[in-house]
Amino acid sequence: MSGQITPIGTLAEPGSVPRLTFFDSSENAATPAVVLIVDGEEINRRLLKAILKTAPYKILEARRASEAMELLRSQNIDLMIVDLMLPEVSGPELCRWMKANRATHLVPILMMTSVQGVENEIVGISSGADEFLIKPLHPAVVRTRVRAMIRNKALIDSLEEAESILFALAQAVEHRDPNTGQHCQRLAVASVVLGEALGLPNSDLTTLFRGGYLHDIGKVAIPDSILFKNGRLTTDEWAIMRSHPVRGEEICRTMKSLWPVLPIIRNHHEHWDGTGYPDGLVGEDIPLLARILQVVDIYDALTTERPYKPALSHADAIAVMEEEARRGWRDPELVPLFANTIQSGPAADLTRLEASLENLRSELAR
Repeated sequence: MSGQITPIGTLAEPGSVPRLTFFDSSENAATPAVVLIVDGEEINRRLLKAILKTAPYKILEARRASEAMELLRSQNIDLMIVDLMLPEVSGPELCRWMKANRATHLVPILMMTSVQGVENEIVGISSGADEFLIKPLHPAVVRTRVRAMIRNKALIDSLEEAESILFALAQAVEHRDPNTGQHCQRLAVASVVLGEALGLPNSDLTTLFRGGYLHDIGKVAIPDSILFKNGRLTTDEWAIMRSHPVRGEEICRTMKSLWPVLPIIRNHHEHWDGTGYPDGLVGEDIPLLARILQVVDIYDALTTERPYKPALSHADAIAVMEEEARRGWRDPELVPLFANTIQSGPAADLTRLEASLENLRSELAR
C-alpha cells in the first residue's frame, strides 16, 4: 500500500472519545432498562408486556424488523426480545444485522418461537441470539431470563464506561499541551494505515488504533513542571519522565479489554539497538505493534511545529528517520515501509481523512 493515507476504521469520532453509556440495571434504578419487543402478532406483544409489567422496564414495541432497526438506531436498547418468524425479515436475519453493527452488537437478544425443533434453536443461537425459549412461555422463566440478561448488559456497559473514562483521560493528557493538536487522533489513524500495509489482522488494527490514544496516558502522573520544562531535564527529572510508559501500563492493566494495548503503552520508547526504555529490549523482542506506533509517533513529532522547533517537511522527516534507523534506533524494515506508505505531508490532515471515515467505520468492529 503506498500513496495517500486512507484510514480503514475508527473507534471514536475525530476529536472525541467513546460515548459513556453506563446505567444502573437494578430494579430500584432511577433509569429503567429499555426492552424492545419485536413480534408480528399483537397478542404476543401484549402477553410479554403483561409478564414484565411488575418490573420497572421501559417497553418498546415493533411489528417487523424494519421498525426494530429504526428504534435500535435512535434509542439505547438494553434487551431485545424477538420472535423467530417476523414479517418481511426473519428474526435470525435481524440478529445478524445487529451483530454486524458496532452500535448494536452488544445488545443481548432473547429469541422465542412456537415452532418445535432443535434446529430452530440452532438457527437462532448461531445468528446471534443469546437465549432461546419455546412457547408457551412460563412467566417466571421469562422474568428470570430477562433479569439475568439485563444484569449482564449493565456489567458490559459499566466496563465500557470505565474504558471510555480512560480514553477521556488520555485525551486530557494530550490537551495539557496546546502545541500537540490532535496528536492522538493522527497516531491512531496512521498506525492503522501502517498496520494494514503489513497485512495485520483486524484485531491488531483495533489495538493499534487504541494504542494511538492511550500510549502516553502515563503522562497524567508527570508534573507539569517536568512535562513542559523549558530547557534540559535534570537526571532526576528525566527518570520521572521515563517512568510514564510503566505508569500508563499500570493505569490500563485493570481493564482486561485493554490488555492487548499494554505492550504498546509500555514499549513504544524502546530502541532497536536496546538503548531505549523502560526494558532495554532489542530488535524483534520489542513488540511489533509498539514498533509500529513508535515509527508513526516519530514522524508526527518531526512534522509538527513545536515551540522549540519548526515542522520538518515530509522529505526531511523521512531522511531523519532513515538516519536513525541506520544508527540502530528504529526498526530498519518498518521505516522504509512507512516511507512508502505515505506520499507527502503529515498524517495530520484530518479534514481530508474525515470524509472517508464514515463508510469505513464498522470494519474494525467485525
